[in-house]
Amino acid sequence: MASGPSLAASNVSAAQAEAKEIAKSMGNCTPAKVEVLRYTVGREGSTTFKIGCSEDKDAFVVVQCRSRICALAR
Repeated sequence: MASGPSLAASNVSAAQAEAKEIAKSMGNCTPAKVEVLRYTVGREGSTTFKIGCSEDKDAFVVVQCRSRICALAR
């Protein structure tokens, strides 16, 4: 079983793809810039993303992911 930074990075990458889909389908936001606002490691680890929308440079959505299950937070 892999551990360390490479596993964490792959989890964030997988969650990022899911977060973009949530932003597009539920947030009516075409994903542009993606930032990690918070990343928590551990058994109940989660990642919170701020996803900028290409429709408006000031518009964004916040998506929270636990594992690869994501939900629109704002």
